[in-house]
Parts: sequence; C-alpha cells; structure tokens
Amino acid sequence: MKVLVAMSGGVDSAVAAARLVAAGHDVTGVHLALSKNPASYRSGARGCCSLEDSHDARRVADKLDIPFYVWDFADEFHEAVVEDFVAEYQAGRTPNPCLRCNEKIKFAAVLNRGIALGFDAVATGHYARLERRDDGTVSLYRAADAAKDQSYVLGMLNQEQLAHCLFPIYDVEKSVVRAEAKELGFGVAKKPDSHDICFIADGDTQGFLGRYLDDSPGPIVDSSGTVLGEHRGTHRYTVGQRKGLDLKVPAPGGEPRYVLRIEPVNRTVVVGAREELAVTTLRGIRPSWTEDEVAGPWRGFAQYRAHGIPQPATIEVTDGAMTVALDEPASGVAPGQTVVVYDGDRVVGSAVIAEAS
Repeated sequence: MKVLVAMSGGVDSAVAAARLVAAGHDVTGVHLALSKNPASYRSGARGCCSLEDSHDARRVADKLDIPFYVWDFADEFHEAVVEDFVAEYQAGRTPNPCLRCNEKIKFAAVLNRGIALGFDAVATGHYARLERRDDGTVSLYRAADAAKDQSYVLGMLNQEQLAHCLFPIYDVEKSVVRAEAKELGFGVAKKPDSHDICFIADGDTQGFLGRYLDDSPGPIVDSSGTVLGEHRGTHRYTVGQRKGLDLKVPAPGGEPRYVLRIEPVNRTVVVGAREELAVTTLRGIRPSWTEDEVAGPWRGFAQYRAHGIPQPATIEVTDGAMTVALDEPASGVAPGQTVVVYDGDRVVGSAVIAEAS
C-alpha cells in the first residue's frame, strides 16, 4: 500500500511511520508548514508544527530512508483554523482549534491532496483504532491506552475519510511508543508531548485575541442583571471561568462566582454560583457521522472535552440538530465546544454545541 504519513515531528508519528515501513508499505513522510513565519509558533518542549518540529520529522524520515516533503498549508490553516478561532470567540463561543485543524487540514486538505497524488491512505500518530468490516464499512473506536485516547478529536471524520486513514499506534500505550522510538534510535524518543495552541507562541490566548478583537469594556452581571463589575472584552472569558473576574461586589455568602454565559452583542458577561453552571441538555448543530446517521433516540455516551470522561446520555437528532440528554448534570459546558457521541467505545458522530441548559 502506498501511504502518506503526516509527520508532526513528535514521537507518535515517528513510530507510526516506522511501523508502516516495517510492515512493507511504500511510505512517504510529509510535514505540514502551517505558518508563513514558523518562529511565531510554539517551539521547544511545548512545540507543535514549528520549524524545529520540521527538522525533527526530517531526521526521522532520513533514518527510515523514506522520501520526505514539507507541504505549505499556511493559507488554508490561517483561514480554516486561526480565523475561525477568532470568529468563535468574537461570537461568545469557545472553540477547539486542534479539532478544527483535524477536520479542515489534516483529514481534508492533506487527505485530498494525497489521494490526488496516488496515495492509498494517510497515516497519523493519533491514538485511535479503526476496524474494517466485511461490507467495507470502517468503524472508529477508542484506543487501547485510555489515557492517550484521541478518538474525540477525530469524531468529525466521515466514512469516506476513514476509508483512507491509518492509525498504526492504536494498540499500545505511550510508554511502548517511546520504547520503540528509542530502540530505533530516534532523537524524538524523549521529546515531550505538544500541548496548548500551536499558533499562540507565548501561550497568552487573551493577548492573542486582543490583537484581533475589541477590548471595549462592559458589565459583569449576575442572573438578575445586577452589575457586579466591569470586564475588558468578552473574549477574555469562557463558561466555567472563576479566576480573573475582579468583581467589586462579593456574593452574599462569600462563595466564588463563575462565568455562566457570554453575551457579546451587548458586551455582557453573566456570572453566578457554581450550581448555576449545571446543565443536562446539550443542543448541537452541524452533526456529522462516522458511519450512517443515527436519528434515535438511542442510548450512548457523550464526551464534550478532549480528555473528558464519557457521560451516559440519550441522543436524538431532529430537524438537523443533535440533542444530548445527559443522565447526570455537567458543569462548564460552553457553546462552541464539540460533543462526540459513542456507542460503547465506537465513535458514532459529533456536533458543535450551540446551547447547553
């Protein structure tokens, strides 16, 4: 099989490539250049998609003796991920840019180019399992290592995309991946995992958004509309936030307050007690399915954070929108997040949360 491996410069994609080479596939490595100015992206231990990562990926490809290329997707990344990130915060929502990158870049733009160039599949170092059935259907499951499982950030993939995907390290824990990398002599064997947002070099999300969005002040109010303080831009807040509110009026009992919702149109941030954060119903828009659409209602599990705990729920789709009724209340669920629904360990589909109540 002719396989294109997306090599991030980390240990996971390095071992994924090595496993495919060992299995006898015709492997080519590709690193994605996602910034016109790589120095503006994270580097070092907290890196992702940086110039340093590109060099690490190339060294692994050289050691494996496979062709290696760098593909420039900076324009596509900026439009689909960075601009979307800013627009979502401007609308008072909390997006997941890594999930958006998977959706629009790694498993859309890269996959499409790879197929056009004659590759049979695109492989990555994601921790998730694929099962190919006799009827040709490809199902997506959680990985063997629950602590590293990344099926959540792949929950938007459709059947056509999954048919051309490979995840070679689905069956092992991270410690095994590092051991394999060390045995192969890869310099990335001890490289720390990347985290945070790659296109915010200094990690200051509020500062980054402040360069694009209006810092105009507005009121911070409680559920009754009583003004408790003033904010410096709604983009500085997200649902469930407790720190940095700088309220001038303390709660009657001295208990902490949390952000309940954001109203960017009138530049208002609404806060309240922790119990007011509790929601039991998630309403999702733009649902997508890994296999066939499941209208329901049906019993399954819902996950609304990348490393969250799956919650038992009843899922139903009506009028093109997904409703997820959680068995137990959840806190800190923000519009803009993605909810991924599961049948046991099998990913069924996903939707963008428009409302939580």
